[in-house]
Amino acid sequence: MNIGNVKINNNVFLAPMASVTDRPFRTLCKMLGAGLTYTEMVSVKGLYYKSKKTEELLATSSLEHPCAVQLFGHEPKIFKSVIESGVLDKFDIIDINMGCPAPKIVKNGDGSALMKDLNLASQIIKACKAATNKPITVKFRKGFKKNDDKLIEFAKMCEQSGASAITIHPRTREDMFSGTINLEDIKKVKATVNIAVIGNGDVRSVEEFNKMKTVCDAVMIGREAVKSPEIFLEILKQTNSSLEDVTFFDYYKELIKKGCVDVFFKNNNNTQKLEVLESKDKELTENVTETQNLNVNYKTDNNLFNDLPSKLQIIEMHLQLLKQEYSREHIVRIFKKYILSYLNGFKNATSLKKEIVLLQNLDEMEEKIFNFFNGL
Repeated sequence: MNIGNVKINNNVFLAPMASVTDRPFRTLCKMLGAGLTYTEMVSVKGLYYKSKKTEELLATSSLEHPCAVQLFGHEPKIFKSVIESGVLDKFDIIDINMGCPAPKIVKNGDGSALMKDLNLASQIIKACKAATNKPITVKFRKGFKKNDDKLIEFAKMCEQSGASAITIHPRTREDMFSGTINLEDIKKVKATVNIAVIGNGDVRSVEEFNKMKTVCDAVMIGREAVKSPEIFLEILKQTNSSLEDVTFFDYYKELIKKGCVDVFFKNNNNTQKLEVLESKDKELTENVTETQNLNVNYKTDNNLFNDLPSKLQIIEMHLQLLKQEYSREHIVRIFKKYILSYLNGFKNATSLKKEIVLLQNLDEMEEKIFNFFNGL
């Protein structure tokens, strides 16, 4: 499918999630089949004032494309200025968050607060559109208050203001994440506008993906991807999607070729190690020396993934990506939220979860995780 002038290989997208969709996690999901990934929400005002912490959220690499940046704010001039500055040039799509329900976002007039002011929301979209040839997309909810239904009105406004696609989470701001979504809400929007419609909310399986896909052009997956990032590959395989452009093998090979990963795959008692050089380039785009030590038969290695990769393989890959990005101390802090999600559904994982929460050493954390999975 296409969003504006951007070609996307499939219709299964990774949702933007605060403190979750950093570069390593986006790359992992891309490798596992996500057709499009989004940064976590980035403050357009933070970029305007050149906040170093905010600018760090823009870290990306050539391996991710296509990739979207999601911005939040409420001042059209600030949006336009930031886009014209060139700081977002490395992204393929610019997405505007008009649906975040978090109190700290809403109280500043950002996120879902913009659903109360269609004129201002329109001005923001038009300002972004005037500043770039990149596609501008908008993510929003059903409304602000409990019984609001502004979907049709808001969707039409987005299209008329120049948006190339819209993402709909059919809950109101007051709903937060409670209750269940109604696919009819997405269906009626799709029947009303002539731009791409992306559905979002409550997709936890191939079956739920298939149901949502009947009412929209693409499906965005959020919370389930944090628990099971392999859901992208699972959907592509079970829906008979073409795996030629998929993503896991191509990106994986590129990471290896560029010396950015040191990966272990454990199959029963056999361990295969792929030897690579470490990249000294954090952006993975310049001055990367290809390894001469690589002893890999790609045809054979691809067969490792005739079945879905195991949870341990995914954990190992995620850890290696994190090690390319952050200090070991930082990894210990941030990886806890991921591993606690990865362990959901595994029997006898309760005690391990409690231990991991208290750990401060990465080697100990890895040892406990690997011992747990190897003991299954």
